[in-house]
Amino acid sequence: MLDQYQNQLTRLLESEQYGEAKELLRFLLHCQGEEKRHYDEWSNLLNWLDVAFPGYEGKGNGNPSYIEDEENEATIREQALIPNDYDEDYVQQVLYVMKHHPVADQQLLALERAAYLTHPGVDEEILTWLTGTELHPELQFKALQCLKKRGVTGTVGLERMGEFAELEIEETPLSLDEFPPVAVRVAERVESVTEVVEASMPHFARELWKECLQCIYGTTAYERLRGDDDETVDCFAAALHQVLELSLYGRADDDDIRETYGITDALRFRYEQACRTLRQTVQLRLEEGGDKS
Repeated sequence: MLDQYQNQLTRLLESEQYGEAKELLRFLLHCQGEEKRHYDEWSNLLNWLDVAFPGYEGKGNGNPSYIEDEENEATIREQALIPNDYDEDYVQQVLYVMKHHPVADQQLLALERAAYLTHPGVDEEILTWLTGTELHPELQFKALQCLKKRGVTGTVGLERMGEFAELEIEETPLSLDEFPPVAVRVAERVESVTEVVEASMPHFARELWKECLQCIYGTTAYERLRGDDDETVDCFAAALHQVLELSLYGRADDDDIRETYGITDALRFRYEQACRTLRQTVQLRLEEGGDKS
């Protein structure tokens, strides 16, 4: 039975059903008779999900009967984001939540909805908000993605991670595969190392890496990443592994990580530079959330 629950947990994480994953973890933590290491692992994963996805919650019935539910979540999500019919009030509500909601996840959801609004003035509303408001870098990136999906083109100037960046809206990546190939290489490198440690770690590594990429996009750290050589991959992969362990467990064996990824003395500075950058993005997520205005 434990194997069934572990497999289901992995499936929920891979399909980004974070609310249901939280509910299953809470259920497992109340079960009796398992090894202590399992409870430690479940507790760490639940803490991570609560921090990374605070707006996601399950059905709240305390019963894992949804395990057998094969509903097409992608279809349901699309239907929720694209109503068959909507009016001016709906448009204004979406834009208001996007600009003013205190919870970042709700702003992100509003941006997803805004991408499908066929209504005059929406592009200008998003652009004005994006360029005229001090926003979390991940929220800025999601706004750029929204504008790209809406077919908007052109250059916008933004303050990102303490720097000024000029970005072409139409070049904004919509998925990990649309980032430079080095970004995928970093993710794959960490996944290959962590999959032998714990089955769900590669998933968390990829999600954390996507968040970091969204935050550093257009900055000097992003330009360093675009070097796309083996040493760059080693440095950023090792840094990602370190930040992942710190986020999940509150500790990391730096010596072991550097040995695993081949971080020599010659690469030490580049590695530590990457660590500082990724830790900064995680700290921004934990402390500031979304709109800082």
